[in-house]
Amino acid sequence: MPCVTFIANGTLAKAGGRFLSLCRASAAGGGWTPDLVVTGKAADGVAAARKAAENGADLVVAAGGDGTVRGCAEGLADTGIPLGIVPLGTANLLARTLGIPADPRAALAVALGSREDRRIDIATADGALFTAMAGMGLDAAVVAATKLKHHLGWFAYAMSGVAHIAVPPARFSIRMDGGPPVEREAKCVVVGNSGLLPGGFTVLPEAQIDDGLLDIGVLAPRGLLGWPRLATRVLTHSRHQDRQLERFQARTVEITAHAVLPREVDGEIIPPGRTLTVAVRPGALTVRVPAGS
Repeated sequence: MPCVTFIANGTLAKAGGRFLSLCRASAAGGGWTPDLVVTGKAADGVAAARKAAENGADLVVAAGGDGTVRGCAEGLADTGIPLGIVPLGTANLLARTLGIPADPRAALAVALGSREDRRIDIATADGALFTAMAGMGLDAAVVAATKLKHHLGWFAYAMSGVAHIAVPPARFSIRMDGGPPVEREAKCVVVGNSGLLPGGFTVLPEAQIDDGLLDIGVLAPRGLLGWPRLATRVLTHSRHQDRQLERFQARTVEITAHAVLPREVDGEIIPPGRTLTVAVRPGALTVRVPAGS
């Protein structure tokens, strides 16, 4: 029988004993031989996924939030072994992008039963792999201040965002594919493999997860009406561009700020800094997706 390794984030309530029993039952029902690994932190998923690949797993299923998914993706990159996802976190950026259901039973059915695989891009930001979005400035400050996300979900991001509206802009220099730098004063610069920000907002509507490109967003709302205008564009998936919201595409992006700023990858904080270098890895990850998606 084919072998599946479940890598579950043990810090999440749904990854307890009942969920692991559900994994075993779903695997048995689909003709899989299961192996279950419970991790203490997201970084443990990298080693667990690599070990599963070395041991000949036919499928690895990440059960947890974006950190768990990101760790498993790093461990499986360029192996060709498909990654299934059971989204148990708050943002679940990659799962939402791929249309994977939020219900654990339905997500397990996709991972174990759909047998439809899709090769997607991944990216690195200063060596940290991500699947959806990285950024520096206001977006990272909002993530860093979101203390109640496991209890309040998306509302926690919204509250944190409102609290940070008055954060002053920073000066950025953005160099794409080795070209001349673009100088901007902005609240934040985000680089997306997909268009979703933590909080569920689609700030990069043209981003595709398998086009071999990164999408860059420069957010610089101005004045009292700046944020309402920006919010309207984001919520309506508007392609309109001006200096308050600009978008670019590239394969590599070097961002330099004139001050030390907070930074994030896939909704997880990395150490603050003045630079962020991002590069795409086209088609490096195989993921299990809903049939027909």
